Amino acid sequence: MPAVLPPKIAPGQNLLIDADDTLWENNIYFERAITDFISFLNHRHYTPDQVRHVLYEVERQNIQKHGYGMHSFAGALVICFEKLSEEQVTPEWDETIRSLAFKIAEHPMEILPNVPETLAELSQRHRLFMVTKGNFAEQTGKVERSGLKQYFRAIEVVAEKDAGAYRAVVEKFGLLPDVTWMIGNSPKSDINPALEAGLHAVFVPHDKTWMLERDELRQSSDHLRRLLQVESFAGLRDFF
Repeated sequence: MPAVLPPKIAPGQNLLIDADDTLWENNIYFERAITDFISFLNHRHYTPDQVRHVLYEVERQNIQKHGYGMHSFAGALVICFEKLSEEQVTPEWDETIRSLAFKIAEHPMEILPNVPETLAELSQRHRLFMVTKGNFAEQTGKVERSGLKQYFRAIEVVAEKDAGAYRAVVEKFGLLPDVTWMIGNSPKSDINPALEAGLHAVFVPHDKTWMLERDELRQSSDHLRRLLQVESFAGLRDFF
């Protein structure tokens, strides 16, 4: 027998939708830059996984000081190289390392499968808001290049995605939490804090989600808050 799908959620929902690695590829480009960095470092004692571990810790600390984006990532690569290299970093090496990060900007937008048509359909029944975090200029630039802006009532770029940020978005746009959902691939930034803020959430997994965005999905203690999971972005049409 074919699987029986649940009845669709009523029209008129507020769908807050993540961008990076939910609507378009993002982390794969950073991963390629890290691979190139590890090759350039060519450490005699540390394995690639050990270098990655050091880099993740450096990134975590650098984000607290400088936020997200390519400049922060480039700085983290330089700091990591300084920590691990047995030789002093020269200006030429510094420039080479930073260039590994800024190559990311050269990649064309790679929209994930079925995203445009799914957004087009959802926007006919619900109110769509893009909620993304990071460097404002970088994120808005990606939005413009993506060709997806037309489907959203507003684009909100925040410095960090935590419960306070979601409450602020809800207040800014006058949204009712009972009919507001956060949709994204990051348990740490999209799902868990949205539930904490009193919203519903939909987890859209991506197998290349950034290590610093991974976390255990935590179901809300409020039984009125729903947590759904779909296999792909197109699966949202089964629920909404």
